[in-house]
Amino acid sequence: MRYILNTFAGIGLIATVLVAFGLWLDFRNFDRTRGGYEPPFAGVIGDPIDWLSMDRTPTGVAKRGYVVNVLADGTTGMISFEIFKQKIDFRRFSERALAVHKPREAFVEMGFKPEF
Repeated sequence: MRYILNTFAGIGLIATVLVAFGLWLDFRNFDRTRGGYEPPFAGVIGDPIDWLSMDRTPTGVAKRGYVVNVLADGTTGMISFEIFKQKIDFRRFSERALAVHKPREAFVEMGFKPEF
């Protein structure tokens, strides 16, 4: 009986570590820029987000991850996380995001009417 308990405990530990690693990869890979946190948002290092390469949804775009999908609404500018089919609203685009990543321009190009 003890071997069975240890086996299931080991499986649970491995699953927890894999989910945590997947979450870390998902959040790390969404925004690969650094710097430029104060207006006029100069000195940004890294490539801005490529909105056109993401999956299009009826309301915007989705960046598919290992554990979490990041959703961006093309009308409201709301960023949401989808995990296990549950959508969690996070926040709207920041001023830095608008200046550095230019989501407004990308959504107009995709046919949305941004109100942010």
